[in-house]
Amino acid sequence: MFLAEVNLTNLNYRAKQQYLFSLLQCCKSSKELTQIHSQIVVNGFSQKNYILGKLLSFCVTSGNLVHAQKAFDQIMIPSTIVWNQMISGYASSETPLKSFQFFNQMGSSEAKPDGFTFLFLLNACTRSSYLKEGKQLHGRILSNGLCSNVFVQTNLVNMYFTAGGVAGVAMARKVFDEMTQRNVTTWNSLLSGYFRCGDINTAREIFDKMPERNSISWTTMIAGYAKTGKCKQALALFYEMKKAQVEMDQVVFLAALSACAELGDLRTGRWIHFYLDKASCIQKPYFVSLKNALIHMYASCGVIEEAYRVFKEMSHRNTISWTTMITGFAKQGFGEEALAVFKWMQNVEGEGIRPDEITFIGVLCACSHRGWVDKGWHYFKCMTTTYNIEPRIEHYGCMVDLLSRAGQLDEAYKLIENMPMKPNTALWVALLGGCRIYKNVEIAANVDNQLALEVEPDQAAGYLVLLSNVYAAARRWDDVAKVRGRMVAMGLRKPSGRSWIQVDGVIHEFVAGDQSHRHATAIFKMVKEITRLAELEGHIPCTSEVLLDVEEEEKGQFLYFHGEKLAMAFGLLSIPDPVTPILIVKNLRICSDCHSIAKLVSKIFNRNIIIRDHNRFHHFEAGACSCNDYW
Repeated sequence: MFLAEVNLTNLNYRAKQQYLFSLLQCCKSSKELTQIHSQIVVNGFSQKNYILGKLLSFCVTSGNLVHAQKAFDQIMIPSTIVWNQMISGYASSETPLKSFQFFNQMGSSEAKPDGFTFLFLLNACTRSSYLKEGKQLHGRILSNGLCSNVFVQTNLVNMYFTAGGVAGVAMARKVFDEMTQRNVTTWNSLLSGYFRCGDINTAREIFDKMPERNSISWTTMIAGYAKTGKCKQALALFYEMKKAQVEMDQVVFLAALSACAELGDLRTGRWIHFYLDKASCIQKPYFVSLKNALIHMYASCGVIEEAYRVFKEMSHRNTISWTTMITGFAKQGFGEEALAVFKWMQNVEGEGIRPDEITFIGVLCACSHRGWVDKGWHYFKCMTTTYNIEPRIEHYGCMVDLLSRAGQLDEAYKLIENMPMKPNTALWVALLGGCRIYKNVEIAANVDNQLALEVEPDQAAGYLVLLSNVYAAARRWDDVAKVRGRMVAMGLRKPSGRSWIQVDGVIHEFVAGDQSHRHATAIFKMVKEITRLAELEGHIPCTSEVLLDVEEEEKGQFLYFHGEKLAMAFGLLSIPDPVTPILIVKNLRICSDCHSIAKLVSKIFNRNIIIRDHNRFHHFEAGACSCNDYW
C-alpha cells in the first residue's frame, strides 16, 4: 500500500494534513480508505472537519455508510459540511428517512443548516414521495431565509410535483410563481413536472414561454411527447431542435427512435442511424440501448432485414436485444426466424443472457401468428419447467390468442376458466376474435355474459364492436342492433380507425371517407380505379364486417373508402418508384376487404405494399400476403 512508502513523521503538521487530504482525493477503494483513516486518527486529525468532510464524501459516493457512521461518531463537534455529508448519504440511500434523523440531531448542535442541507433533504422527499416531511421542510426553508435560493426553490418545485399528487401540482406552481429568480433548471423542473402529471398542453405552454432553453428542455419535451403517444409532435420538435443546432444526446435519440417506430417513420429513423454511426458523443452505456432502439425502429417500419443486420453487428447484446429481435420477427409473421433467434439466445446463456417474461411473450406471439399450437404449448410449459418463470396474464393471453386463431375455441375457453388469476378484458377479446373468424355465436354470447358485468366503460367499446362483428358475420341483425343499442346507452362509440403513410418526410393521415386531404379528388378517383380493376380480377366485397342490415351493394360502398384504401391510393399516386414499398400504418386490425384489395393492388400495380395493423405486419407482393390469410 502506498502509505507504507511514506514516512509521515518527517512532515510538519500542515504538510501532514495536506498530504492526507490529497490521499483522500485519489482514494480508489475501501481498503485504501481504511488505511488513510487510521493515519488521520494516529496523526491527530480525527477532529478536523476539513479532512473528515472529505473522508465522508468518499464514503457517501461509494455507498459505504457503515464506515461513514463510524467516522462521524468520533467527531465531537461536527461542522455543517460534515452533517451535510451524512444527510446527503442517507438521503440517497435505501433508508432516506435517516437523513431526517440527522437533520433533527443537527438542530441540537452548534452547526446551522444551509442551502445544501435542504437540497439533500428535498432529494430524499422526492425519491421516496415524503410529502408530509416535504411540507415541513418548506416551512423550515422559509424560516431560514432561503426563499430566494434558486437551487432550493427549484428542488422544492420538483418535490411537490413528484411527491404531492394532484394537490402537489398547485403547490409546485405556487412556489414557481413566487420565485423572484429562476434559471433554466427551474423551468425544466416545471416542464417535466407537468409531463409527469399528464398535463401535456400546459407543458407545451411552459416550453413556449421559456426565456432560455437548453438540451434538457428539448429532450424533456420530445421524450414526453413520445411517451404519451404524441409521436408526430415529438418528431416535429426533434426537427426543430436539429434546425436550432441544439446539441443532441443519447436520451433524445432514444425518444426520437421510439416515435419513429410508432409512426413507421423510416426516413427519420435512417437519418438517426446514420448520425449515430458518425457521432462520437454517445456514451458507452447507451450503445446497447440505442442499438436496441434501432432494431425496434427498423422492425416497426417493416424493414426486418435491416433490423437483423443491426442485431448481428452488435458486439454486445443484452436480454432486451434478443427479445426485441424475436418480437420483431414474430410480428412480421416470420415464426421460423423468431424461434431460430430464441434458440441462438439459449446457446449463449453462459454469457449472462437469459430469457425473461417479455422474451416468452415474443416467442408465444411467433407461434400464434403461425398457428403452431403444439410449439406454443411447449414454450408455455418450459417457462416454468426450464426457466422457473411463472406465466403472467400476458402469457395466458398469448395462449388464448393462439388457440382462438387456430379454431380451438373450447380449449381457449377452458384455459381462461382454469388460469390461476382473474382474466382481464384482453383475454376475452382474444377469444372473441376467434369467435368472429369461426362464426361461433354460442361462445361469443358466453363471453358477453362474462364481460357485461366486469368490463370497465373505457374498455367496453372495443369488445362490443368485436361482439357486433361476430353477430354480423352470422347475419344476426337483431343481436347486432341490441349491441349497438347498448353502446349508445353507455355513450360509447366505435374506436376511430386511422391509417397513415409517410411521403417525402410528411406523414399523411386518413380516416374512412376522409375528404379533407388537399389531394382528395385524385385519391378518391384512384380508389374507384382500384375497385374497378379489382372487380375485373373477380374481387367480391367482403361485407361480413359491415355492421348494418342493408343491401350488399350498399355495404360495398361503406368498404370502398376505408382509411387504408385511401392511404394505399395516395401511396400509388405519390410514390411512383416501383421498387419503393408502400408502408401504411393502421391503429386497428385490418378488415378482410382491405386485406383482399391490398393483395390485388400488389398484383395489378406490381407494387410491394406493407400494412402494419395493431397486431402484426402484412407484406403484400404479387397478389399474396405474408400472413397466408391467417390473421
